[in-house]
This record gives sequence, structure tokens and C-alpha cells, in this order.
Amino acid sequence: MTRRLTDHSVLTFDCYGTLIDWEAGIWDAFQPLLMENPPADLTRDTLIAAFNNLEAEQQTAAPTMTYPTVLECVHRALAENLALVTSPGLDYAFGASVPFWPAFPDSSDALRFLSEHFGLVILSNVDRAGFAASNTLLGVEFDAIYTAEDIGSYKPNPSNFEYLIEHVESDLGHGKSDILHTAQGIRHDHIPARSIGLDNAWIDRNRFSEAGTADLPATDHLFFSMAEMATAVAVELAS
Repeated sequence: MTRRLTDHSVLTFDCYGTLIDWEAGIWDAFQPLLMENPPADLTRDTLIAAFNNLEAEQQTAAPTMTYPTVLECVHRALAENLALVTSPGLDYAFGASVPFWPAFPDSSDALRFLSEHFGLVILSNVDRAGFAASNTLLGVEFDAIYTAEDIGSYKPNPSNFEYLIEHVESDLGHGKSDILHTAQGIRHDHIPARSIGLDNAWIDRNRFSEAGTADLPATDHLFFSMAEMATAVAVELAS
């Protein structure tokens, strides 16, 4: 039986895709390369799909590589695959783009409300410096921040979720059953979170569930924004 949101004491978050609009950030960061290669006819959806595949390959091949360097390598590989001419400077700028990726408009207000009722924890595939820059946009103090740089591997490696569970207990005193993992990403977050037995809340910002996409993950809660999740918590608290 699905537990209530407020039966949990800790919300653990993926950041990029859930709180920060990484797709908009990637698309914007790719524009200098497109401007150097007119008329490069490339849609945002095509770019994001290609980026996802290459990023996964790079993170699997080099799990201890820092995220800015992962982005540099992916940018270089994207350019090669798309027959675009890049340069070390363009690759480096793309790798340094995380601080400029925008927050979703509802993230800050939702997090501020949720922080009054839950411990908040980040489990992210970026490095510490990259998340610190994004955190200035979110404007919330998290109780713990665990990154791929700390763990030495990238999600969806189950080790990242084992690390999360162990450290939430040792650092914050909360057990596995206290955790509700909250994320947009299916492959990076919900599949491994469910496989290790975590309760989960899906922030389906792309409305995959409404489109009837195959292979959707099992979820305990489904929301289409962080604002919607915060409202659901408020309703539970008032009942």
C-alpha cells in the first residue's frame, strides 16, 4: 500500500531535470557551436537525445571523471557525430555551463515550503562546484549534498543509491524507510531507486505518463511539477 508523502521524513532529490532545467541549459550552451557552423539544422529534441546517449557512454567509461570534463568530452563527440567544427575553447565553455542552467520557476518556492516539513538531500551526477552554483538559484539550504564526485560513480549505478542510504543514516540519523526519492529522470533515478527498495515520487515534467510512453517506472506518487507536490503535502498536513 502506498504510504502518504508525510509518512516520510527525508526527501532526496535528483537536481537536474527535477529542480534545474538541464534541457534548456544544454540547448543554450550548445548555441555557440551552432553559430560557428551555419546553417546547422538541428532540433532541440534531436540534440537532447544525442546528448543523453553520449553522456551515458562517457559516464560509464569514466566513472571518476569530473562532470565538467564529461561535458567537454560529450560536446566534442557531439560535434564530431554531427559533422560540426568545434574547438577546445568551445568544448571547455560547454563543460563550464552548469552554473548557467536555469531553475524551474516553481522549484524555489516548493523547496522552501518542503524544507519546513522534511529534511532535504541532493543526490546528483554533477560535481560539488557545479551544484553549489545551481544551489544559489534554488535558494534553499539542503541538509546533505551527495554528488558523483563524492561517490566515484554516476547514476544509475546502484552504488550511488547505496551511498545515499548509508549516508542519510550516518549523517542525518534517518533510515531507508524515511526516504522518499524525488526525481524526474527514469533511467538515472527511478529504475535504480525502485530496484534498491526506495519509495519514490516522480516529477513528470515532460508528461511522459500522459503520453503513454512504454516502460514507465513504478512510482508511489506522480506529480507534474514541484509546485503540485508541495500542494499535495499541504493537503495531507491539513487533513
